[in-house]
Amino acid sequence: MEEKQPTRAEREPFDVIVVGAGAAGLMAAGTAANAGKRVLLLEKMEKSGRKVRISGKGRCNVTNARPAGEFASQVRTNAEFFAPAFAGFDNRATMRFFERQGVKLDIERGERVFPHSGKAWDIANALLDYCVGNGVKIVYDTRVTEILTLGGRVFGVKYINKRGFERKEECPRVILATGGVSYPATGSTGDGYAFAADLGHTIEPLRPSLTPLVTTHAQIRHLEKLLLRNVRATLWVDDEAVREEFGEVGFSSRGIEGAVALRMSRDAVDALIDGRRVKLVLDLKPALTEEVLRDRIARERAELAPTEFFGELLRKLVPQPLVMPLCYEIDVHSKTYLSKITDEQVTRLIRTLKGLTFPISDYAPFEYAVTTAGGVRCDEVNPHTMESLKVPGLYFAGEVLDIDANTGGYNLQIAFSTGRLAGLLRSERQNG
Repeated sequence: MEEKQPTRAEREPFDVIVVGAGAAGLMAAGTAANAGKRVLLLEKMEKSGRKVRISGKGRCNVTNARPAGEFASQVRTNAEFFAPAFAGFDNRATMRFFERQGVKLDIERGERVFPHSGKAWDIANALLDYCVGNGVKIVYDTRVTEILTLGGRVFGVKYINKRGFERKEECPRVILATGGVSYPATGSTGDGYAFAADLGHTIEPLRPSLTPLVTTHAQIRHLEKLLLRNVRATLWVDDEAVREEFGEVGFSSRGIEGAVALRMSRDAVDALIDGRRVKLVLDLKPALTEEVLRDRIARERAELAPTEFFGELLRKLVPQPLVMPLCYEIDVHSKTYLSKITDEQVTRLIRTLKGLTFPISDYAPFEYAVTTAGGVRCDEVNPHTMESLKVPGLYFAGEVLDIDANTGGYNLQIAFSTGRLAGLLRSERQNG
């Protein structure tokens, strides 16, 4: 039987190879294909969008609907570099994109945008459909091992296919969208950093961002699964208040988390790496002054019999899991009779409610981090095209770049905006 010969279309070279089928890679590949380019998308995992499918606790916080100025203030690193990509494809454009793909969206508290279905899979599948519908060739279980260059510019990639054989694919443009090193089980294992470094790019030090903080507080075991709402948190570094946030703080086996702690983690991680002292101070009653709180405690105490225990008073003021930690902090046993509680002990209680302190000794590893801080230096990449300033034909998109933002949909928007811009395959070089 005669071997089937490839068709002319199959013999034609690809215009671009995209490495990595995450949020940025899928957007880049679909954008290029939609513009009529022949696109090969290589993914080392068995399916696309694995990190997208688990993001937002399985709901996927697609973007944030805040106005452009407010949005920019939430980008922690290289916001100016990101500005052109965001201007070309902003949060409103992202929302329109997914709605055109058939995904209904809802705007929730904090202007966070989620799929109406509550299923992250709808977002991942919409990105995949965008690629497939525009003719992107996607090859899974394929690990890229090298970006090939000739005469200082890109001319293809080497990869190991599903059967374990090394192959080469020539192509004049490559988009690196390999992600960071957070959630490595999804395939984000830092491959792109190695490729970029091999080609002469500088990699800013990698560290977890939006990650739980580990405390040495002696009573932390009592707080697991507790979620505190409407608290004010202040991050202190070497006795200086460096950041203040209001919102939710949670506790788990991984450490102190919740939106507030995660947003503060970037500063805490950097300080800990530098060997500085870090603590997180929680105001559990931010709406009350110390004097108003003293009156509140007096009223609650008056409603209880003198023979009631101190713990009963605390239960009227804070959630049950906080009773033992507060008793520990102010050095009063929970079964002390209220008649024995002194004014000085009440003052200590007030100050603790207004400033419960957690020494921070460490941070959770990349396995639990939402995103990666650090990456390919942005001053080595053209912000108007996402093309390398060192290697013509090499483009970057998403978490592989040294850009990260607060929690709330901002990091996925970075992936979509930079992926879209890279996929346009613009070049400001004469030979581009």
